[in-house]
Amino acid sequence: MTALGPNARLIGKPGSRAALDTPALLVDRDALERNIAAMAAHARAVGVVLRPHAKTHKSARIAQLQVEAGPGVHITSPQVTEPKIARLIALHARPHDGLSIVVDHPGNLAALARAARQAGKPLDVLVDFSAGHGRTGCADEASLASLAREAVNTDGITLRGIQSYSGNLQHIPMRDERRSRALAQLERLRGMVTRLRDAGIDVPIVSGAGTGTFDLDPAAHVFTELQVGSYVFMDVDYLRAMKDGRNAPPFETALFVATAVVSANAPGYVTTDGGLKCFATDGPAPDVARGAPPGSRYEFFGDEHGKLILAPGAPRPPLGAMIECVTPHCDPTVNLHDVYHVVSGDTLVEIWPVDARGRR
Repeated sequence: MTALGPNARLIGKPGSRAALDTPALLVDRDALERNIAAMAAHARAVGVVLRPHAKTHKSARIAQLQVEAGPGVHITSPQVTEPKIARLIALHARPHDGLSIVVDHPGNLAALARAARQAGKPLDVLVDFSAGHGRTGCADEASLASLAREAVNTDGITLRGIQSYSGNLQHIPMRDERRSRALAQLERLRGMVTRLRDAGIDVPIVSGAGTGTFDLDPAAHVFTELQVGSYVFMDVDYLRAMKDGRNAPPFETALFVATAVVSANAPGYVTTDGGLKCFATDGPAPDVARGAPPGSRYEFFGDEHGKLILAPGAPRPPLGAMIECVTPHCDPTVNLHDVYHVVSGDTLVEIWPVDARGRR
């Protein structure tokens, strides 16, 4: 078996999508490219820069597609340990069209500054403000202002702006509520940025937003960058939330897990080979996308199995039938797989490694 797995032999063969060894993580290349192009066009139209999250896809190939569509790279979580800072500085030493990192603590700022000075290349930083879940970021405006002033006066560091990512707002299912809460948070952010500028601190970049508020946040004219990630793939949670107020979600589903029927003896359902090891479990169940009778629904059925519950009177899929499912939460689902099986229509066209899966 090659490093690309057992399906490498199928690359380029017509009809190979239906012949994949399962379970397999699928990317619809055409939908992926349309999603990337659509978000890039939106950003140009509203006059903001894209800073898409690579944590969604963990793929050098997909990151390259995004960079070709316009954006640079921004690392949105603090890098504080010596190995991570060393890798950051090594990346920064390579030619790039824009690389920045967040900080939320004076100790981390000092460590980054030392490493940048030793490398002889100043590092762009954004001070992170805790606007959403409270996972990272300065806890209040006073600490934000203090750290921003320190960054301005630190050799080896170039303060580029502020990050304020409201991850807690992205999946709110009702669009009107999502809008009102996002705009309220942006008014608070506007005040903080204004006071920094009034104090003589330049804030050229204000970075935030997300897939769930990508078309709401620009109306406030606060963010200069959109931190979007899941738009490249979409998942069950985002598809449900973002359909509200529209005829369809604004981006296409581009990520699936292909499973196969492995048992068909029980009344009312069949068992597939796609279980808890294939899908993230921090959200809803996967949606059935392809290969099953209308009205079928998926339930988790153990580590290695899924239950495809059939509508009354529906025909039973035969043994070996391929069932494709939309992922519940794309980011952690990707992290469970080694490779992407890249398809165009009914053909497997490439296999890409999930370069940054696990803790790498």
